[in-house]
Amino acid sequence: MSTFDWLSHLGIDDSYGTDIVEVSFKDGASKEFYHAPPRLGVFTGDLVAVETSNGYNVGCITLSGELVRLQLKKKGVKEAKVTESVLRKANERDREKLAEARELEIAALTKARVIARTNHVPMKVTDVEYQGDCRKATIYYTADERIDFRQLVRQFSHQLRVKIEMRQIGPRQESARLGGIGSCGRELCCSTWLSDFHSVNTAAARYQNIAINQSKLSGQCGRLKCCLNYELDTYMEALEAFPRKADKLRTEAGTGILIKTDIFKGLMYYTYREDRGLLFPLPVDKVHEILALNKEGQKPANLQSFQAVADTPDDVFEYEDVTGAVELPAEKRRRKQKSGKSRKSSSRRKSSSEGGASSPPAESKSDGNTSSRKRRSKNRNRRRSRKDKPKGGE
Repeated sequence: MSTFDWLSHLGIDDSYGTDIVEVSFKDGASKEFYHAPPRLGVFTGDLVAVETSNGYNVGCITLSGELVRLQLKKKGVKEAKVTESVLRKANERDREKLAEARELEIAALTKARVIARTNHVPMKVTDVEYQGDCRKATIYYTADERIDFRQLVRQFSHQLRVKIEMRQIGPRQESARLGGIGSCGRELCCSTWLSDFHSVNTAAARYQNIAINQSKLSGQCGRLKCCLNYELDTYMEALEAFPRKADKLRTEAGTGILIKTDIFKGLMYYTYREDRGLLFPLPVDKVHEILALNKEGQKPANLQSFQAVADTPDDVFEYEDVTGAVELPAEKRRRKQKSGKSRKSSSRRKSSSEGGASSPPAESKSDGNTSSRKRRSKNRNRRRSRKDKPKGGE
């Protein structure tokens, strides 16, 4: 929520100046308006201590002078409703106290989430903001339904040992407080400069010919991206020149069907229903002519005579066809070395194949079988005799 006062360095005296200033807390996470008496000598960028209903808080002045009056008008706040004032410039003790409060917020956030989960409350604790004098903590949370947190507040105040204020925020405000990097590679707009959240719907994507892909159109808050509205007015103005009902054009060659539109180039691409292989880019004025003819009951010969002709520049670069002129050498691939198990299996296969090539006669096979049976019986007798022998200790 960074702001920049463009009028502070110009040296212009405001004859209708106001003593109201805008003070931001926790790097712009929240902002309030306060009276700043001229005797204090505070200016934009100064850390100040301001009065609250429960002690004092420490923040930074972000706007002063005429810009504050404009900001009050934008947010719908009347000057008569601004009652609290700036106490003094923040001294060294105020800065130390503020640093202590910021360190307490990390542990307090973990405790608040544990308490909410143990009580099985359907809410998500997003952030905890301590007051500058560490006497009050504001817990920001999101929830899909109304929650009765009277018992929960007692547990929060008992564990954190401060006065608790619960404040529910939406998913967009949650992303603004947490921050992050968007898909464009820049910091989130709601965390840097965007303060008003307008409704965004899928019609904005349709007007701009953007594919309706919910995963790509959604931001980190889970809602549609706010940047879909940034260029919507420009697209709406450009679409005023396009005809309303121009999905079909009747010609002697066939019926033309609208495939896509290029809004800023003013082109509408058609193809025949009978032959989908050809694509004809028609300017908007030519489409109006064809529609007027169809309305009178006439049909033009074809769409090809109305299509836009591409302007070929004088300096046209011609590229040489090098297909077959450049030949790359064949890639030499090394055979993978076989592991120990594969070597043993391959050697067994070779031995079996060799044995199969020179197979012994049937008599020798029977002799081998009888000899193997004798060996097995001898081994069994030896094992039994070892088991029957008494142990040395006995």
